[in-house]
Amino acid sequence: MARDTTKQVRTIRDFILNNVADHPNDISALTQKEFGVARSTIAKHLRWLIANNLIGAEGRTKARTYKLVLLVDEVLELPVEKSMQEDLVWRKEISPLLKKFKLRDNVLDICNYGFTEILNNVIDHSESSIVRVHIYVDAISVQLHIVDFGVGIFQKIQRDFDLNDPRHALLELSKGKLTSDRSKHSGEGIFFTSRMFDKFSINSGELFFTRINKAHDFLIEVEESNEFRGTYVRMCISKNATQTTKEIFDRYASEHDDHGFTKTHVPISLTKYDDDQLISRSAAKRLLARFNDFKEVWLDFKGVQTIGQAFADEIFRVYAMDHPDVQILFTDANNDVLRMINRAKGALEEDQDKQMSLIDS
Repeated sequence: MARDTTKQVRTIRDFILNNVADHPNDISALTQKEFGVARSTIAKHLRWLIANNLIGAEGRTKARTYKLVLLVDEVLELPVEKSMQEDLVWRKEISPLLKKFKLRDNVLDICNYGFTEILNNVIDHSESSIVRVHIYVDAISVQLHIVDFGVGIFQKIQRDFDLNDPRHALLELSKGKLTSDRSKHSGEGIFFTSRMFDKFSINSGELFFTRINKAHDFLIEVEESNEFRGTYVRMCISKNATQTTKEIFDRYASEHDDHGFTKTHVPISLTKYDDDQLISRSAAKRLLARFNDFKEVWLDFKGVQTIGQAFADEIFRVYAMDHPDVQILFTDANNDVLRMINRAKGALEEDQDKQMSLIDS
């Protein structure tokens, strides 16, 4: 019985810690409803969490609010020089702050990978003279923020690859394998980092991009923001996260391929500009750029209500016919989108049958 009580205590306290950020004013009522225990019991748990410096409280009685206490709140400002070594900064400045919390190996590995990849991008691409690093740790998560004051990631990609605008740059970045200097970079860092962390965001120029990863699912948001000079990357991961770097790498490698990154996953919503309903061949061609760098491309239609016949035809008939070595798959298509895809795939089958007939004759 004592063991069950101890388990329940831990479960209730974990629930409070995991929900207090979203419910600072009503965490007590929320927890009471979740577990069906007395209000006095919840008050006792809140007092324990406060006494152990895991949450803080402000105000009295009904006006009282709660929040997670920052166990680490460090800011580093470093000069950016070509001789700067991202792994050395990690070992000397970041790793010692995190290791004292005895984080799981997979969480520490992900923090290491993400931090060094993003800092390396700052060194090689940002054209910034300084970089600011923020490290936040609370009872449930680790956050790493890296800020530079250079040209801006989307603007630089737009400039280097002669793209239409910063949103086009974001679309290309989401595919992976995008680099202006193949001798130094594989173009994989941001692709994998954005999938390893529970939450990943980039603020640059007038765009704010967020990817929230959940079990076998994700949420992507792109918003207009006040213009930010440079690039602000935020990475957040739960201390209890179970994903590993190997798991994420393996997810985008073909089963029988020794060359690593051969699959990509592209949210179609990033192709939409303003009220664009994805009807034209030019929009499809914008999406299809560099697909031949991969063997397998997953198109995710989450949030897309409709597509045009020309858009679907360009992808699922014209491109598929011209690039038989690239397998194009799709997910989360509603009935209207699926109807257009099936129409294009049916036309592809007809074209292939005609080709076979000509060969046989």
